[in-house]
Formats: sequence, structure tokens, C-alpha cells
Amino acid sequence: EVQLVESGGGLVQPGGSLRLSCAASGFTFSINAMSWVRQAPGKGLEWVSHIGSGGGSTDYADSVKGRFTISRDNAKNTLYLQMHSLKPEDTAVYYCAPGYFSTAKGGQGTQVTVSS
Repeated sequence: EVQLVESGGGLVQPGGSLRLSCAASGFTFSINAMSWVRQAPGKGLEWVSHIGSGGGSTDYADSVKGRFTISRDNAKNTLYLQMHSLKPEDTAVYYCAPGYFSTAKGGQGTQVTVSS
């Protein structure tokens, strides 16, 4: 059974930073590309970033480019999203999911709230 558990969210002031984690199990994490996806209040799912299986290929939505960094540790079956210079419009529930340009809810998500 595929399990994805997102964590690391919280309340942060504008300009702050957070690092999200996604612990994966139940599938061969190391051979799968992985995405981060978010859903802002009242809006649909938005692809944020993805990373290739080996970690060498990454891409970002224009809205987060230069502020977010995706990475992975295949030895720990864990995906990360380092977020800097957070803005109120980054407020959303963040999910991880297998694949490129995914817009799926992989797990229960982790809430990120950017507010002063």
C-alpha cells in the first residue's frame, strides 16, 4: 500500500522559511519522480515542483521559482521542499505525490500558513 506522510508545515511570517518533508513507503521511491502539490483555500490543486528519481532533474512553478528548493534522500525514502521568502499567497495545504507535474493528493497534507 502506497503511503505518503507530509510534515513540517506551520504558521510563519511573510519572508520566513519552512522545510517540508514527505515520508514515502509501500512503493519503490528511488525509481519514481516526485512532485509537491498545493491547494490554497477555495482553489484547486496546483503543481509546485518535481524532481527526477535520481535528484538531478528539477522544475518549479513560476510562482515559487527562486524561493523553493526540492530535494530527496532515496536512502531515507524522503522528499523535501525548502521554502524561503514565503508570501501570504503561499498559504495552502501541501501534498507530495509520485510523478512529474502531478496534481494528486498523495497523503493527508501539511498546512502552511503565511501571515503576520
